[in-house]
Amino acid sequence: MDHFEDHFNRFPSQKKVARLLLGHGLRVDNGSAWCGNIELSDTALSRAAEVDRRVVKATLQTIESVPPLHELFFGLRSTPLFSEVASTLGGSSIEIIPDDPGTPGILADVAGVMADAGISIRQALVDDPEMSESPRLYVITESQVPMELIPQIKDCRGVKSIIIH
Repeated sequence: MDHFEDHFNRFPSQKKVARLLLGHGLRVDNGSAWCGNIELSDTALSRAAEVDRRVVKATLQTIESVPPLHELFFGLRSTPLFSEVASTLGGSSIEIIPDDPGTPGILADVAGVMADAGISIRQALVDDPEMSESPRLYVITESQVPMELIPQIKDCRGVKSIIIH
């Protein structure tokens, strides 16, 4: 991430585009941005980043011309987050707000509570503290989480509060 910050701090508009790409796991290859095998238009990206289309093109060129940036962005893959549809899938979604996102073991402790209760975790995703102002841990379960587990989850190491979706 040092290459990212070091390079894009000099180009604030390009930094907006690069953060958008990184935040959505969009891969950069052959002068284009990709979500899986879907090529995204410069115009669509410029609207999302609220910059001119030429800034998007310049950002993609910059990424491809700087080897550490190219390595980072070429390796990205987007991942669906099931937190908003967990109940539709028959499960629960728990959003964990940490005291300090750098605290080791938050995910391990929450997963332990789930395992002890016999609840299978379908997905767990943690926001990158360097990319998010308010990083969260999202735990999506295969089945509904009983309300009596909420205090145990809240008592896990590093958990400030929780939101059940």
